[in-house]
Amino acid sequence: MDRHELLILRHAKSAWNTDAPSDFERPLSKRGRRDAPRMGRFLARENLRPDYVVSSPATRARQTVVAVCSELDITEQEIHWDDRIYHASTGALMDVLSESPEEASRVLIAGHNPGLEVLVQTLSRAPVPMPGDWKLMPTAAVAHLDIPGRWCDLDGGIARLVSLTRAKSLKD
Repeated sequence: MDRHELLILRHAKSAWNTDAPSDFERPLSKRGRRDAPRMGRFLARENLRPDYVVSSPATRARQTVVAVCSELDITEQEIHWDDRIYHASTGALMDVLSESPEEASRVLIAGHNPGLEVLVQTLSRAPVPMPGDWKLMPTAAVAHLDIPGRWCDLDGGIARLVSLTRAKSLKD
């Protein structure tokens, strides 16, 4: 049986008091610009470089994933932008993931809540304990899941949650 790994990345902290004309165009805040590369360095240290990266094209997600990937020597041209991830339902996120290339053993998807939190809970075969602050996927968090089978067969309740890492828990 094939095994895959999935990295689910929520965008870093966004700025609210900006001149952005829409929610889609909101940029990262100062903290977000600090946390995104921090998470990329963590993934590099843990040898969790993805083979395939797909992201929401919203400004805050784009800025996050570009900063994370920069730390992993992945260029912006290698990132796949998918409009379906912005404000996505769990079903839409699973559709995007099911289209991942089969040769990609590790995929990173970057996007937004509440979709990503629900995706982690839906894919996990065991209940995912809710942290004390009731935020499963705060900004710049990465969930690492072990996925049995092929991407095209992705289904709920099949994954094992390996780890959930928050940017604020990282020291560097």
